[in-house]
Amino acid sequence: MRAVIQRVKQASVTVEGQEVAAIGQGFLVLVGVSKEDTIKDIDYLARKIVNLRVFEDEKGKLNLSLKDISGEVLLVSNFTLYGDCRKGNRPSFAKAAPPELAEKLYLSLAEAIKAEGVPVKTGKFRAYMEISLINDGPVTLLLDSQKSF
Repeated sequence: MRAVIQRVKQASVTVEGQEVAAIGQGFLVLVGVSKEDTIKDIDYLARKIVNLRVFEDEKGKLNLSLKDISGEVLLVSNFTLYGDCRKGNRPSFAKAAPPELAEKLYLSLAEAIKAEGVPVKTGKFRAYMEISLINDGPVTLLLDSQKSF
């Protein structure tokens, strides 16, 4: 499971002209699911996301987590995170999970983050989404549950 985490002041998702989710301060998390992902990958990412210390403390140090600042997560499914561009000019998505598995694990990740005490909103799975955000920093991090980077 892969995630692109962006620290935001606010973020929202619109589908067909209708806003489907919005958050204030927290993380916009784009998440991709691979064919091999399991509950272990979900647990790893959920713990990492809620405990990343990338918000400033009173001394301006990146020392606070989502929990510390009462932040939110906007979780958006993004299979293109498993696009392999090493060969040719058209990405291969062979490692991405099929939609049925991806949706199940994506929703399980949302529930795991909620279980950690952090509010989560989600995009619309398999929809064309427009995402708006005010990036804070910018602070952008990459996570991979297989620790390949």
